[in-house]
Amino acid sequence: MNLSDPYNVAYKGIYAVADRKNELVEIMEHSNCYGGSAWALYHYSKSPIVIKGRALGDMMRYLVRTGHSPLDLRSSIAAAGIESVIINDDEIEITYSGLGGGGVGATTCRAYASGVLRCRISESGGGKRATGTIVLPRRERILVGIDNTDSKEVGATWTLAHNIADAVDSSEHKYISHTLVQLYPVPDKTQNCVATVLEFACVDGAMKELIEDIKTGLEKYSVSDETGMVALSDFDASSLVEYSRLCRSGMITKELTLSTAEENGVEICIDGKGIIGALAALPWFSRSSESVML
Repeated sequence: MNLSDPYNVAYKGIYAVADRKNELVEIMEHSNCYGGSAWALYHYSKSPIVIKGRALGDMMRYLVRTGHSPLDLRSSIAAAGIESVIINDDEIEITYSGLGGGGVGATTCRAYASGVLRCRISESGGGKRATGTIVLPRRERILVGIDNTDSKEVGATWTLAHNIADAVDSSEHKYISHTLVQLYPVPDKTQNCVATVLEFACVDGAMKELIEDIKTGLEKYSVSDETGMVALSDFDASSLVEYSRLCRSGMITKELTLSTAEENGVEICIDGKGIIGALAALPWFSRSSESVML
């Protein structure tokens, strides 16, 4: 056995999206070791600037307020955390601190992840208190809703949506999550009446290319004449919650969908009847365990 770096487990990738006012940031850490990341999630969630921490598969997600708050680190109880999140134009600077093994996670494990532009790290390991700062590109969240790509004979919307998202994934527009959303079972459904919402984290100027690539993929591979695709650039889609509730509890018209999309800045990319469910899927991004239930 020959380990090139026995005391480092680099994250697969770290990405951060900001709201339009630069007051909130969601940090998304793609783990290479779930056990270590679960430990960090428990401790980091106690940091003063962290509003909420959660795991979605092997992705650890932290909703944080921008700013700086020194950490009172204590062994075993509060052994690591996020100390500051600062936005400078098109970059986001995140500082982590930790004790012992938590310091290793705060420094080398994150500094060498994909998506990191630059880093400053102290010595870590043993009994040391360590600090690491990483600089990431500032990204915005892009949500893409898709429905009605299959037929009674062939296909499944969720599989096509995932495969297209995986194919267009790049450093400029990272594919973050895929969520199935149960809709009201209308009579003309294919079978299960489920839409899909894709979540991407995009650097400035990358949205247009992303949307065009997804649209091209759907037009090539969809087997339905009623495919619907919508896109929204926003930190969340809370303004669409009431529309989604209506769509998940009964039948609604395409006219209501079109007016709702226009009122909320949602782009209609492919305007088949599937836009009804595609729009309803948007507020459920990254809430995969809840969205599958009516």
